[in-house]
Amino acid sequence: MDLLSLRYFQTVARLENMTKAAEMLQVSQPALSKMIGNLEKELTIRLFDRTGKYIRLNEYGRRFLAKVDLALQTLEDGKSELLDLAERPTGTVVIFIQVASYLLPDMITLFRQLYPETEFKLLQHDQDHYKPPAFDLCISSSSFSMPGTESISLLTEEIMLAVPSDHRLADRGSIRLSELSEDGFISLKPGKQLRETTDSLCRAAGFTPRIIYECDEPSMVRSLVHSGLGVSFIPSVTWGGSQGSSVVLIPIEEPISTRTIEISWYSNRYMTKVAIKFKEFVQDYFKQL
Repeated sequence: MDLLSLRYFQTVARLENMTKAAEMLQVSQPALSKMIGNLEKELTIRLFDRTGKYIRLNEYGRRFLAKVDLALQTLEDGKSELLDLAERPTGTVVIFIQVASYLLPDMITLFRQLYPETEFKLLQHDQDHYKPPAFDLCISSSSFSMPGTESISLLTEEIMLAVPSDHRLADRGSIRLSELSEDGFISLKPGKQLRETTDSLCRAAGFTPRIIYECDEPSMVRSLVHSGLGVSFIPSVTWGGSQGSSVVLIPIEEPISTRTIEISWYSNRYMTKVAIKFKEFVQDYFKQL
């Protein structure tokens, strides 16, 4: 059993498709099949269930994959630690960005002015069903923290209601959310952290929001409200503050509508010097907002 066979197994296990795995690894399919077969012979147990040309990771394979993932990640952490000790940081920070994406380009630009050799890899969706996303730092809402991580709060912001300037409530100083129970809402799609939070706020107010438009990006939500097509929830800080004269932001007095933004990292993984520097930078950046 060697590192190459473990890496090949990891790829096949995640894709559950020998042809796609061979293409990704840039090896022939027969060679890849032979290597997986040899690994199973060495372990004396089948890792995949095979039906014709299809393969599927079985229970033995899933348990072995978890150990392989841990072993390979430990080796990568060891490599990064050695490079740091040699005063040669890897220069790459992997960020899992779940909220506050509007602010991230500015943070990266300012940080690269201090450390121009730094590179960033951004993750916005976890597509790996077998393990949590592999990141150095995660920016998320505090109510969506992941197991095995430590966190520091960055900011608590008000979630406000955005209405077109000609809306019946546009001249109000504040509103109760229940007053919008019949309105059409413009919202991010299900699965987004803000959507989960605002759906919970509506339930607390005694109604299910009538969603008339669902969007992938905050910019589209803002544009649709600008066009007068509905109302929406807008975080007061991390979505950019002022929305222009055609949109009015109204505080919500009931229920209390806030969210806390935090930065997280895996407590059992080595963090490179450049990731530590960026974490400290993000904390200082949010203090200025």
